Amino acid sequence: MLRQFIAILITCFAIAFAFGALTAVRWPSIMMAVSWLAHDQLADGLATVNWRQLGIDNGGPYLLAALCFYCAAAMVSARRRGAVAWYICGMGAGFPVFYLVTFEPGWWENPSIAEGGVAGLGAVGVLLLFAVWELRYRPARKAEQVEARPQPEEAAPMVQTIVVQQSANEDEPIVVRKHVFGQPKTRPGFVPAAVARQRASFAHHGRKAAARRQKVLEARGLA
Repeated sequence: MLRQFIAILITCFAIAFAFGALTAVRWPSIMMAVSWLAHDQLADGLATVNWRQLGIDNGGPYLLAALCFYCAAAMVSARRRGAVAWYICGMGAGFPVFYLVTFEPGWWENPSIAEGGVAGLGAVGVLLLFAVWELRYRPARKAEQVEARPQPEEAAPMVQTIVVQQSANEDEPIVVRKHVFGQPKTRPGFVPAAVARQRASFAHHGRKAAARRQKVLEARGLA
C-alpha cells in the first residue's frame, strides 16, 4: 500500500510538470498572436522575440521531467530497478522551476505565495527521493500461508443415530441404525402394516396394468 501511495505522488509530480510544459509551450504562442494584433512600439518589441524558440526552450525541460517522473512511478509500482535513477533525472530536468521565482534574502521568514509554493514543491520532491531510496531495499512481502481447510466432502461425516424399533420387552435389545449425512438413507427394518398393505396394493395394480397393456400390444401385433 505504501509503495502504491508513493507511486501515485510521483505520478502527481509528473502530471504537474506535464501541465507546466504545456503552459510553457502555449504561452509564447499566445504572445506571438498578441504581437500580430498589436501596433506601434509594442508590436516592434514583441516582434523581436522568437516566441516559438522560447516556448520550446522553457517547455522542453518540464516535458523531460514529466517523462522521467512517469518512468520512476512505473518502476516503483512494478518493484523494478531504476526508480531512483529516473527520479533523480526528473529532479534535474525540473530544476529550472526554481528560476521562476526570485528568492529575496530572508524569504523564509515571510515568504510570498510563489516562494512558499516553489519551496514546498522542492521539499516534497526531496522527501519523495528519500522514500524511493528506502523502497529499493524493501523486499516484496511473502504471501501468508493459509492452512488448507478440508472440503465438505473430505470433512468427517456427521452420523445420526436412529432408533428403528423398540421392543416392549425391556430384556430384548433395541434395534439401532446409524445414518451418515450425504449418503442415501437405507430403508428401516420395520415397516408398519398399513404401509406394507398400501405398497402391496400399488404393486398389484401396477402388475395388472402392465398385463393389460401387454395384451393390447399382442392383439395389435406389436409385441
